[in-house]
Amino acid sequence: MQHRTRDEHLFGPGPKRILALDGGGIRGILTLGYLERLENILRERYGGDPDFRLSDYFDLIGGTSTGSIIATGLALGFSVKKIQGIYGTLAGEVFKRPFLSLGLFSAKFPEEPLIKALTQQFGDHTLGSDEVKTGLMIMTKRFDTGSAWVIFNNPRSKYFNPSGTERTAIPNSSFLLRQVVRASTAAPHYFQPERFPVAQGVDGAFIDGGVSAFNNPSLQLFMLATIKGYGLEWPVGANKLLLVSLGTGYQKAKLTADDVTGMPAVQLAGQSLLGLMSECDWLSQTLLQWWSDSPTAARINSEIGDLRDDLMGGRKYLSYLRYNVRFDMNWIKEYIGVELDEKLVKGLAAMDNPQNVEELADLGAAAAAKQMDERHFPKGFDVV
Repeated sequence: MQHRTRDEHLFGPGPKRILALDGGGIRGILTLGYLERLENILRERYGGDPDFRLSDYFDLIGGTSTGSIIATGLALGFSVKKIQGIYGTLAGEVFKRPFLSLGLFSAKFPEEPLIKALTQQFGDHTLGSDEVKTGLMIMTKRFDTGSAWVIFNNPRSKYFNPSGTERTAIPNSSFLLRQVVRASTAAPHYFQPERFPVAQGVDGAFIDGGVSAFNNPSLQLFMLATIKGYGLEWPVGANKLLLVSLGTGYQKAKLTADDVTGMPAVQLAGQSLLGLMSECDWLSQTLLQWWSDSPTAARINSEIGDLRDDLMGGRKYLSYLRYNVRFDMNWIKEYIGVELDEKLVKGLAAMDNPQNVEELADLGAAAAAKQMDERHFPKGFDVV
């Protein structure tokens, strides 16, 4: 098939396709299982072309933290197989904890291996580089101002090449991909913040985009595509906008009242942050299922169900697909058809354990085979 340019993806006619990739550290390997199946499904649709890439299909790809690494690789035209190889290297080199490093007074992991890996893969390519073959969004958080930053490559956006009263801002188009991705992956406790110039005489200090409302970046990508100020203004409708969202696995809290009231303060603070991130994820899913036509709609809770029959304003604003795995032995057996040891499943939720690589890859592949159906991707969204 013919490869399109970034601007043809962003501003060309026809329906639009968005791919959203969650954060989750080493668990990004699970996401790659879904992406491998998705790439195979779509490649077959386009005649088995060995040169087909997901950047040929999706008009906008975005991610948070580990999802930003994958999103950037895909936007540069990497195959899923190549990114799987990159993650095999990252797992062993990046998540190698120095002796006696507990992450209390300094970061748990040194930043040098991650910087080296990102430099090897992304070189000196910038956000505005022609090597970026489709729309790309990287979610991070500027911690010195307490604001979530949506960094993306729309040439019509306000800060891509700023002028007028904003002319002192550093153009987003000149941001190095490796630096922005490093910012998106700078998880507190795990890695040091990333610092780089954002305006003349002004540096920003950035941390992992997961420490915002958008560790699951799906809702932010929908807003990016449709809110006037972002400069795309893609039309909405179930036959005009397709959003595919891939998770890295999740856990549901299983605590008693005694567990909570007996927690040390530091543990309670940590659990509160994890709970807030989970609530943001489910809020995004609730809104997107409410607004969409979704054959993968999940049960939100016992009161509102999966919202399949709800219509906001009497219409559907997009088609929405969400794929994810719950780290629960019984759930995996029932919905994926795989039997795993309870202790193993619980351990897979860790974001920094390189020993989980093989199990996460196998679980991601099994989940994708069970959940992802070729019919989920309507022919009306095919690239002409």
